[in-house]
Amino acid sequence: MQKPFKIPQSVLVVIHTRALDVLVLRRTDGDGLGAEYWQSVTGSKDSPDESWAHTAEREVAEETGIVCAQESIGSGTLADWHLENNYDIYPQWLHRYAPGVSRNTERLFGLQLPQRCGVQLNPHEHTAYEWLPHHQAAERCFSPSNAEAILQLPRFAGRASRC
Repeated sequence: MQKPFKIPQSVLVVIHTRALDVLVLRRTDGDGLGAEYWQSVTGSKDSPDESWAHTAEREVAEETGIVCAQESIGSGTLADWHLENNYDIYPQWLHRYAPGVSRNTERLFGLQLPQRCGVQLNPHEHTAYEWLPHHQAAERCFSPSNAEAILQLPRFAGRASRC
């Protein structure tokens, strides 16, 4: 059974501490030549009408096991940075989208946690994680938009709503 095409609207969630340590995840789908793809939490909407915030909360839970829900006291703060990146989809992932789709819109979020914590990786998506100071985390990311979002972190840290 063929998976449905991905919606070209996604979130990027930079998970960080107040001290600006950032969680980065190693993707399972390296290039086969030894390259490793490290990134923040990312993921597409499940439906066009899914809210950006719900997509961010869902992706964080799916990829790290960290639950962020409005009705809980929770362990962190989620912030919609109200920034979007529009970029060409990497050629190796175009087959996941409908024919003719070549660009993606990515909404940026931050999730501030009180401190570094262990995570439960989804083994279908990631094989390892690291907490790094934000400049090192930005250097580790393969995606320029992800690196730029992490470098913007000092500007956005602390602006959030409880989750």
